[in-house]
Amino acid sequence: MQIEGKVFIVTGGASGLGEGTARMLAANGGKVVIADMQADKGEAVAKEIGGVFVKCDVSQEADGQAAVAAALKLGKLVGLVNCAGIAPAEKTVGKNGPHALAVFSKTVTVNLIGTFNMIRLAADAMAKNDPEATGERGVLISTASVAAYDGQIGQAAYSASKGGVVGMTLPIARDLARNGIRNMTIAPGIFGTPMLFGMPKEVQEALAASVPFPSRLGTPDDYAKLAKHIIENDMLNGEVIRLDGAIRLAPR
Repeated sequence: MQIEGKVFIVTGGASGLGEGTARMLAANGGKVVIADMQADKGEAVAKEIGGVFVKCDVSQEADGQAAVAAALKLGKLVGLVNCAGIAPAEKTVGKNGPHALAVFSKTVTVNLIGTFNMIRLAADAMAKNDPEATGERGVLISTASVAAYDGQIGQAAYSASKGGVVGMTLPIARDLARNGIRNMTIAPGIFGTPMLFGMPKEVQEALAASVPFPSRLGTPDDYAKLAKHIIENDMLNGEVIRLDGAIRLAPR
């Protein structure tokens, strides 16, 4: 799958991993729709890269449809990169009682249901494409987390949502094989994103030092480079790739 001249949707494209991916796609000649809730930042990034911004709550069907419609206006939609997500932290039972059910529900709704919502809508559009020379009609990349495997204290909701993304990677790839659409997932480790930068500086430094090698925070560029390879390597399908510097998270 070639990037140049093709259309891609990047959810969460206004910042962090999504922004890095959107910029990579545009730099390689792709046409990008940034689907995000951050209107000011999303519009600014879209303007910088020559893309289109659509305000989108990925868990809402109408918003997902609007993002796909905007992409189809630009040309041949062949790619979706799901980077939208939230990461609340709350213990199953804390000082103030049980984990708020609304927090758990929202986390699963945004991270898991939102990811599937965008996959199903984008895949439906891609299935109508004329195939590339490789037989492909599209490629889907979602974002899980190493927390899907090594969830820490306070990450029950987040780990459950990302574990769901991991669990549906292979069956979706199998579902869409007949359509020539690949489905992959990236599971990042400790990355320097707006979520992490909200933590105290000493916490950020400790997390970076805990990565075996390279002992640093991952960057949006690291993620974007892997996304680019997945797009271009048609044998990558139905798999979750840990992008984590060999880290395995401790309980806390």
